[in-house]
Amino acid sequence: MSFTGTVKSEISKKKSSKAEYIAELSALFRNLAEIRDTIKLTTENPVLARRIFELLKSLYDIHASVTVRRGYNFSKNYIYILEIRRRKDFILEDLSIMKNNQYQNIPNDYLIDDDTTMKAYLRGVFLAVGSINDPKTSRYHLELVVDQVEYANFINELLNQYELNCKVLKRENKYMVYIKEAEKISDFLRLMGASNAVLYYEEIRVLRNQKNNTNRLNNCEQANVDKMIETATHQIEDIKKLENEGLLDVLDEKLQVVCLYRKKYPDVSLKELSEIITLETGHKISKSGIYHRLNKIHDLAIKIK
Repeated sequence: MSFTGTVKSEISKKKSSKAEYIAELSALFRNLAEIRDTIKLTTENPVLARRIFELLKSLYDIHASVTVRRGYNFSKNYIYILEIRRRKDFILEDLSIMKNNQYQNIPNDYLIDDDTTMKAYLRGVFLAVGSINDPKTSRYHLELVVDQVEYANFINELLNQYELNCKVLKRENKYMVYIKEAEKISDFLRLMGASNAVLYYEEIRVLRNQKNNTNRLNNCEQANVDKMIETATHQIEDIKKLENEGLLDVLDEKLQVVCLYRKKYPDVSLKELSEIITLETGHKISKSGIYHRLNKIHDLAIKIK
């Protein structure tokens, strides 16, 4: 099962109050229902089909007829179609889908007038049209794909009341409300009541961050090594220029010592070179002392050139 399916399976089992069930079912109807002589709700998710069936039975004492078909285009998935014939008008009005025989794009305020019903409505939207990438994949992404820009903006506003930093993007003839930040996606899962999904998501996110930090440190270390080798190579080139001109012997003793040891240990850092010289000559010299002496040698090499 995909991570999206796992999350939907978990939140489909959530127990709620009657007001929350109505808000959730309203979102499911708004995004899945085809309203004609009867109401048809279509989904490929068997868990969601069972959830809708149970909510209709619990709230309206309706037993929706269920039809199972093979998916189109040789899909291996089954399609579940729930059809409602009885009390159709009452259900649509109670769920704030219709009012005075007019379709409502946005539900009435009373349907989501507190925090619990607002979360329940968003839960219904996710169950109907939501998807979320597994945190093991290369990018963090959660999206809700709806049919109209007005409705997309409405959902976007609801989500951003929880500071989730959502955005709306047009995708062909649909509109996508999406979240890209890993922390915000985790917050969304928490809002939905998907506790197990949150624990899994956070565990993977922490492991990914640790891996990324390790890679960054390794890259920095490698960059420092590369820079050190490049610098040492230039320093040895300067020394060879002086040597080719027969000028090493005319340098003062301190510069000659640095030249000798730089050639002898071309792969060590200045700090390591200072420790080696101090140990082998018995004369203490600091990293900055070697740096200044090599700068003098460099200046002489430039003058020769």
